[in-house]
Amino acid sequence: MIDGLIIEFDRALRTIFAPARSVRPTPGADQPEADLSESERAHVAGLMRVNHVGEICAQALYQGQALTSSDPSVTEALRRAADEETEHLAWTEQRIGEMGGRKSLLNPLWYAGALSIGVVAGKFGDRWNLGFLAETERQVEAHLSGHMDRVPHQDGRSLAILDQMRKDEAGHADTAVALGAAELPAPARLAMKLASKVMTTVAYRV
Repeated sequence: MIDGLIIEFDRALRTIFAPARSVRPTPGADQPEADLSESERAHVAGLMRVNHVGEICAQALYQGQALTSSDPSVTEALRRAADEETEHLAWTEQRIGEMGGRKSLLNPLWYAGALSIGVVAGKFGDRWNLGFLAETERQVEAHLSGHMDRVPHQDGRSLAILDQMRKDEAGHADTAVALGAAELPAPARLAMKLASKVMTTVAYRV
């Protein structure tokens, strides 16, 4: 048990503080850099910071859910999704740097909060655990679509990253449904949307 706790603690530290790495090439890397104004660059950096925080939260959620899942197939699905989200971390982190921005100063807080939510979600059983995962991914997919509308149209690199992330999130939701995810009640879905709104508003600036 101690070894497991050490592994999970190490996973948390690497997610928050270490540079993320991607196995897949960064989407849009072959496209020329767009000629953006300073305000546009700051705006893109802010949006990518929000998405980076979202991936920090996703890592923590998956970790918490995997810790409390009783089904090995569910645990494995969560781990696979977490690995793919690590690539999203790398892509958004790289794009933030290219825009001259910085990651959120509140990343440790975001991680701790999301980890707690993941543990609680897992305690309700695997069907609800998967339902929470599916709903999270649906909301993230919609959120990414909204960001694609807000990124300057000439910024092909950022748009390519967001588009691939959106496709991956939809795939995670489909996997959760295939594994037997329950449909969350409307109040739970609304609470998740409100919490997401708070996070995105704060992370854009801090």
